Amino acid sequence: MSIKVRYFASLKESIGRSEEELVFKQTLSVSDVWKQANKSQSRPDNVLAAVNMEYVGFDTLVNDDDEVAFFPPVTGG
Repeated sequence: MSIKVRYFASLKESIGRSEEELVFKQTLSVSDVWKQANKSQSRPDNVLAAVNMEYVGFDTLVNDDDEVAFFPPVTGG
């Protein structure tokens, strides 16, 4: 299973990359994707996630060719 992982805004800066392509053999949740992609860095409490440009919870399962995005809360004004 191939998954594109993207990071936005300050999260991109703290992690040090904007995106990566990951290959997994088993089905993973969004939380598992974070853990596999960032083994040495725990997920900040306020991080949001999206799969294929739709907000999701971290227990959402990811499918082959999905795009998983992580980003800090968005504020407007």
